[in-house]
Amino acid sequence: MLARVITALVKERLSDYPAVGLVGPRQSGKTTLARALSPVYFDLEQPGERLRLDVQWEALMVQRKLVVLDEAQAWPEVFPRLRGAIDADRKRAGRFLLLGSVSPALMHQVSESLAGRLGLVELAPLLAAELPRVPLAERWLRGGFPEGGVMGGGRFPQWQSDYLTLLAQRDLPVWGLPAKPAVTDRLLRMTAAVHGQIWNASQVGQSLGLSYHTVNSYLDFLEGAFLLRRLPPWLPNLKKRLIRSPRVYWRDSGLLHALLGLREAGELLHQPWVGASWEGFVIGQVVEWLAARGRPVAPHFFRTTDGYEVDLVFKLGRHLWAIEVKLTSSPAQADYARFNAAADLFDADRRVLVAQVNETIFNGKSGIASLPGLLELLDKEIA
Repeated sequence: MLARVITALVKERLSDYPAVGLVGPRQSGKTTLARALSPVYFDLEQPGERLRLDVQWEALMVQRKLVVLDEAQAWPEVFPRLRGAIDADRKRAGRFLLLGSVSPALMHQVSESLAGRLGLVELAPLLAAELPRVPLAERWLRGGFPEGGVMGGGRFPQWQSDYLTLLAQRDLPVWGLPAKPAVTDRLLRMTAAVHGQIWNASQVGQSLGLSYHTVNSYLDFLEGAFLLRRLPPWLPNLKKRLIRSPRVYWRDSGLLHALLGLREAGELLHQPWVGASWEGFVIGQVVEWLAARGRPVAPHFFRTTDGYEVDLVFKLGRHLWAIEVKLTSSPAQADYARFNAAADLFDADRRVLVAQVNETIFNGKSGIASLPGLLELLDKEIA
């Protein structure tokens, strides 16, 4: 089995809590990771597995092995039973591992039944740093889903298209999205077209024949299914006028590229949206790497109405990081100077321009790095 960085964090949470929720998109590797931790496994989407759990419940409550409950949100009746079992022995940690394909915001049973009893961990698809033998360009092209072609084979982009079709037709309606599958499909394609741009719900709504309130509520579901990431603006107290609407990014680059009609690797660099794709890829790798290391951050972007901008802003410990992303192997001095001028506006004390360079140059406060070089800098920060 491929080693996942987040495994150590899951074990740490299991040592602290009676139950741990491992959430993340379908097919991201949750089941594989969980079954490596315990052989006691139940898939609660299957009626037969629910019956098996019901019959074995009393015996399971007295044995000492970790119990894995996959797709726990599919069987709400299990949550009161979990609460009762945990409350009967509150000092015992590491009893249950709950897997879910929707975020806690959509898993109402978790928030209502297991508040204070459950630690949460989010598993992203495979990170570039977890695939050292896969060229970074391949990971960017195909995304991180293990079955989506990044591990080899010719399944990209058909696997990604089938994955999104299944979500639109089955999973999202089951999870509560009221849109018809055809509307969901159009919305997915429209969000791909505005990937990395300032979100304009009214404009998207006009194209779909929906109100901006409805479009924003649908966007909440897509976020809850781990498809999209909404970056809010960083809003320091400045005299300059600031952009106050969020940016929207697809979390997996392979899904994005499939929606945008990409078929071959050679086509990627010729697309008008390639810069936005690379930007979203870098942002995702940084945010998800830190989360997997147990140091989640709240990502933002910064932009003034007169054009000063920083692609990624976050607090990590005592430091405020500013990250600018450029799809080039030789960033211009003017790019670096303008990035620093933007970072000066909100006093960022860690500044890195990420480009496709071979050498990281960092003086302790600012510099230029490749994506792997930036992750090394962040590792040193959290060590």
